[in-house]
Amino acid sequence: MTTTAVAIPPRSLTPTIRTVLRRYAFWAVAAGGALLVAVISFLATNAAGSAGPPLAADNPAQAGSMAVVEVLRGQGVTVLPVDTLVEAGEASSAHPNATVFFADPEGYLTTDQLTDVGTLVDRIVVADPDFAALQALAPEVGFGGVSTADTLTAQCAVPAAERAGEISPGGKTLGVAADAAGYTGCFPSDGDVYSVIERTLDDRTLTLVADRAVFANDEIATWGNAALALNLLGADETLIWYLPTLADVPVTGPPSLGALTPGWVTPVLVLLVFTAIAAMVWRGRRFGPLVAENLPVVVRASETMEGRARLYARGNARLRAIDAIRIGAVTRMALAAGLPRSMELDQVIRSVAALSGWPRDRVHAVLVGEVPQSDAALMELSAAIENLEVETIAATRPNGIAPSPSAPPPNGRMDP
Repeated sequence: MTTTAVAIPPRSLTPTIRTVLRRYAFWAVAAGGALLVAVISFLATNAAGSAGPPLAADNPAQAGSMAVVEVLRGQGVTVLPVDTLVEAGEASSAHPNATVFFADPEGYLTTDQLTDVGTLVDRIVVADPDFAALQALAPEVGFGGVSTADTLTAQCAVPAAERAGEISPGGKTLGVAADAAGYTGCFPSDGDVYSVIERTLDDRTLTLVADRAVFANDEIATWGNAALALNLLGADETLIWYLPTLADVPVTGPPSLGALTPGWVTPVLVLLVFTAIAAMVWRGRRFGPLVAENLPVVVRASETMEGRARLYARGNARLRAIDAIRIGAVTRMALAAGLPRSMELDQVIRSVAALSGWPRDRVHAVLVGEVPQSDAALMELSAAIENLEVETIAATRPNGIAPSPSAPPPNGRMDP
């Protein structure tokens, strides 16, 4: 029966563009999502402070105060921005009649430092004071919550508040004790809470503005905010604009990694962790048991042997062909003589010579020494190897009979 081989076209190993896109689509989408979250987080956490801290004199952003500072300078007021308590002290010593504008939204200063701020000059304006600032500068004043009034009118005798008339509604408020002396509340709402409280004692004036939006660029032009800010801050020829920074914090050691890490890093890391977990669950699922698959072609051992022989013949590789025959014969004769596979070739030659009765030199020449120079010499040497193997194996049998060359192999299997 003749078997016709069907030629299978070779399969291209180069991946197509569609295959590459399908393989890396998930990772591309995950990377794009992580990048989008990082950009949104960065913009959300840094948009307001991208041009500087809130109420900074040189910050043109909505939370900055560059607008009111530039107007004050246009009116002839000298504005001196400082960012440490030491610089503020030096500036107040050089200009004892100046006004100090102070805001510490980050809470950098300690109680002792806040007390020192209250002694810088005779006129101080504090925007958005926190609990520590109130305790150090005006302990009789407390927080009043957020104003719910629709309008905030001055209703006080403070000149700056009277000129402003009204300020933008809403925002934080402050309350003052009823028995506190020297305090005046302006822009009341919800009873006894105020948006501005001023204290005058011993020719020293302290003005507390509850909400910093009065000085911010986005609110300065609404209602009477500009009039209030300009009259509070432009009363003297010099204005010391003091916003504390990390330089005011006592040095107790290097900053921690959390203090140096931007705010957008944490959400991005969390997103990456969830993405990695999702990828592991997606790609790490169990594929099930192995399935045996029939091979498309079954090649008989005899065909393999014949094909290799043709290759040897085509390449005139007589030495390689005879070496293959010798290796098989030496292995079988060594096993018949009871020698291990690791035995040296010289010992195998001596044992084969003793069993077969052949001269040792002849055995060595047949198994190692002779090199066939033609096909006839190859066939002659192959026959000599076969005769040597037959006589050696026959010598090991009790009855001295060698196995037939056509007998099946010891494992009982034959190629079809």
